[in-house]
Amino acid sequence: MALSKSESREDYIESILVLKRERGAVRSIDIANHFGYSRPSISRAVGLLRKEELITVDDSGYIELTPHGMELAKKVYSRHRTLIKFLEKLGVSPEVAENDACRIEHILSQESMDRIKDFIDE
Repeated sequence: MALSKSESREDYIESILVLKRERGAVRSIDIANHFGYSRPSISRAVGLLRKEELITVDDSGYIELTPHGMELAKKVYSRHRTLIKFLEKLGVSPEVAENDACRIEHILSQESMDRIKDFIDE
């Protein structure tokens, strides 16, 4: 199943947030390596994210999330982490929980996310 434009955008900005935390700086090549995508694919995605004002890219090619991009990235990352915890609490292996959370995080309603978070926090 192909990702929607919104799902791809969310995956890219979430990866920028994670890579930034891990490495301190992010360039297009880091995102390409993270996903295993070609550099031209990532360059196109970076261009779209810039156009949507979710990221900035400096003259050296370093990528930063804008305040709006950071807000969205943190939201997606939080959903992702919550779903991993939920699935693992149900007995799902960490690897499967990670993969499933990547898919589920984009389609689950906020109401369902809130109830899952409540369940985990109990």
